[in-house]
This record gives sequence, C-alpha cells and structure tokens, in this order.
Amino acid sequence: MEVARECFRQLSSETEFTVIKHSGECFEVGEVLAIIQGPARALLAAERTALNFLQRLCGIATLTRKFVDAVAGTGVEIANTRKTDPGIRSLDHAAVRAGGGKNHRYALYDGILIKDNHIRLVGSINEAVRAARDNAHRLFKIEVETTNLDQVREALAAGADIIMLDNMSLEMMREAVQIIGDRALIEASGGIELDEVAEIAAIGVDIISVGTLTHSAPSLDISLELSPAQ
Repeated sequence: MEVARECFRQLSSETEFTVIKHSGECFEVGEVLAIIQGPARALLAAERTALNFLQRLCGIATLTRKFVDAVAGTGVEIANTRKTDPGIRSLDHAAVRAGGGKNHRYALYDGILIKDNHIRLVGSINEAVRAARDNAHRLFKIEVETTNLDQVREALAAGADIIMLDNMSLEMMREAVQIIGDRALIEASGGIELDEVAEIAAIGVDIISVGTLTHSAPSLDISLELSPAQ
C-alpha cells in the first residue's frame, strides 16, 4: 500500500491516500483497499503505475501466504529466492514478508551460496567451502547446494552451515535429512509447488525456498474506480 500511495504523491502533493487494508491484511473480493482523493489529472496519470505495483505485489504476498499456511505448525520457514524483477527486488522482498514469508538473501553480498558452477570452477565442495571460509567475513553463513547424497556427505564433512537439497526426490530428501541430522540447517529447493510443500515440510527440513513466489505469482485483479466530486 505504501508503494501505491507514493505513486499518487509523486504526481501531486494534494492527494490524500487513506489505507483501508494495510499490507499483510487479508481481504475479500469486492472490498475497498484504499480511498484516494486529489486532482483528477494526478489520479488518472498515476492509476496504471500504482495498480501495476499493487497487483503484482499483492499477488506475491497472496501466493506466499498460501505456502505459509500450507506448512503452518511445522516450524518450517517459507523463503523466496533471488529470482526477482531487476530494480524492484526490495519491493518483491517486502511483498514476501507481507505474506508471512522470509527473504533468503537480498543479494550476493550478504550470504554465501556455493552452487554447481562454483564447485566446477574449484574442483570440489570441500575446496569451495575452504576458499569461502578463508575469504569471507567470519559471520557469514556458508550454504552448499547439493543434488545427491554424496554431495550432502561432502558438504557436511566440509563444515557447511546450511545444506540445500536441490531438486531431490522425496525419498532422497528423507535420506539426506537422516544423514545431516542437526549438524547443519537444511533447505529444500527446486521447483517446489504448493500441493507438495506440506509433504516436504514433514520430512524435517528447516527452510523451503520457492522461486515461484516472485517469478510466477499471478497478479491480483485490482481496479481504481472514480467517483464524481462531491
């Protein structure tokens, strides 16, 4: 709602934006979300931009809430990935938080995720983790992306703080959770859909990251209806 308000304020300081439904609140079809008063030229000029933001961000928040509700009571966190729109990542992240989710990383600089390309470049998971430990800030967590059980064991032996189970079957995830135990945080990731997230949460992972939250969330149908001046 703050983004929509700013769109109208940019066009005219005379606009008044009264929030009816605050960010993070649920609403039903047909409900009024906000009331805006101001010069007609400003309202019409800002309308499309404000709605584009509002529809997209509400879509992200709504899809996030569905995932969060699906794992309620398990202690598992739902997180977005870095698959966000360039230039408005902070808004996508805020929408995820409004829906009850967590932000995985804001950018490359605030956490270390060792992926397949990094491992190929240096030759092994162990070497990648060692290099990260030697060069990164000591407070940074080091996460390793794994796709099979051998990589899980190697990441554990290397001392990874977080181990990502990427695109694994449910059976392989269960085995990986047994291997890891409480020696590292466990993240499940890779094309996870709403109808399977509860089953994955029950396996015993700590975090489920979902790229769909930001790259494929359907926009909500929100409109601006003008009333004649009183």
